[in-house]
Amino acid sequence: MEDSITIGIDLGGTRIKGVAIDEQGSVLNQLLKPTNDGDDTVWKKAVAETVNELSKQVNAEKFSVGISAPGLPNENNTAIAFMPGRMQGLENFCWSDFLKHKTYVLNDAAAAMMAEAKFGAAKNKKNVVMLTLGTGVGGAILIDGKPYQGAFAKAGHIGHMVIDDEGDCDVTGMPGSLEECIGNCTIEKRSKGKFSSTHDLLIAYRNDDVFAKEVWLRSVKQLAIGLASVTNILSPDVIVLGGGITEAGDDLFKPLDEYMAKYEWRAGGNKVEIVKAGFGEMAGAVGAACFAMIKN
Repeated sequence: MEDSITIGIDLGGTRIKGVAIDEQGSVLNQLLKPTNDGDDTVWKKAVAETVNELSKQVNAEKFSVGISAPGLPNENNTAIAFMPGRMQGLENFCWSDFLKHKTYVLNDAAAAMMAEAKFGAAKNKKNVVMLTLGTGVGGAILIDGKPYQGAFAKAGHIGHMVIDDEGDCDVTGMPGSLEECIGNCTIEKRSKGKFSSTHDLLIAYRNDDVFAKEVWLRSVKQLAIGLASVTNILSPDVIVLGGGITEAGDDLFKPLDEYMAKYEWRAGGNKVEIVKAGFGEMAGAVGAACFAMIKN
């Protein structure tokens, strides 16, 4: 029996990702299962099976569980309090009662940030902002080494900051948000139907397609404006970028650096460090485990 083991679960719309980690953050085992969103009895059972399988694999009987999930957690981080539109059955579901182990629930972007701050790209940094660039744009904030959730656990939704006040409204009703500017969910609209994914856009961009270059660089410019605004408000040591869009590599980070030089207020010559997330697709699960570790 190992009471120093913590299990982390990342509950996504497509897959359930699970890890068992030790106190040093080493991933001892990991599991992936399909979510099957649409039937909550199925994915809740799959979460329980993942926890049970991982605990058996590492021979742990006493452990806590962290769950990374979309939506806003309640005040005590025992459940997701608000998750409109999908994952029916998630809201106000008490995981500790269901799993029979102490379970702490955290927003998925905040969980990814916890992994990076504890063991990854922002290790030993006290003030961190993380953005996840994927279908949408998630965000999370670390202040003085602790995750900042704010009133109603809504803090960190940087994807819903306004970049263009004349742009279309996003899912929260905000016009021209950062999510609208760079999230994969709007790529068809931003490219006038020419590209169905950011991946397709980048292929054309790399082949010197003029229109693709215009669309992509406009998105990166708007991302830089958003990040420069974040530095003025929170002044973090480092901004961590994660999510599938960061797989663009230099095609993202090089123009982003150029735009940041233009828009960031670099008082005294100081500038924020922008780094790519180190944990990849397992960040949410690892971060959920980290959160449970510090809460337990």
